[in-house]
Amino acid sequence: MPRIAGQIDVSKNEAILDAAIEVFAERGVTASMEDIARRACVSKQTIYNHYGSKADLVRAVMDRRVHEITASLDAPSSVERPGAALAEFARVLLQAVMRPQGPAFLRMAMLGVSEMPEVAGAIYEAGARASRQRLAAFLQLETDAGRLACPDPMQAAEFFAGMVLGSLQMATLLGVDPHLDEARIDHIATEAAARFMRAYAP
Repeated sequence: MPRIAGQIDVSKNEAILDAAIEVFAERGVTASMEDIARRACVSKQTIYNHYGSKADLVRAVMDRRVHEITASLDAPSSVERPGAALAEFARVLLQAVMRPQGPAFLRMAMLGVSEMPEVAGAIYEAGARASRQRLAAFLQLETDAGRLACPDPMQAAEFFAGMVLGSLQMATLLGVDPHLDEARIDHIATEAAARFMRAYAP
């Protein structure tokens, strides 16, 4: 079947997104699309055909990350086991923060904010804000079902993310090792979820 204009196969798409986060982490958001295309082994035109602009490419990178972080909220069992879903959300969020490319990508984005504010805005809107909105929607669903009582789900989502990340994200952005192994990540995730469930019990 012939491919429609602007459509690329999944493997090329993943290669472009992987290359984009690597290049942005190394060189900042001002890195050229040529650099990303070279790393992904595709043409620059292929990237533009699919994404249209650098800001759109950044949104796609962040969309993928948000999907990974919020996947636990979409699991079939999540609605009836909100505590477990929140713990898994927290666990994956912490693991994402600890990946070397994540903080490097954000550091470079901050450095480039004055030159490319639209790209920095895309990182925020499609990243942190989108993940909080997805969490807020889950909390609203649980509140409607009577398993939680969150009068302001968006605020509750911000509280939960803040409780999970604390100063850990700042430490990684500054290059300070917060000494988080899997056991520590699991402890923080389960403790944050348990405390949140008690705070917003119906």
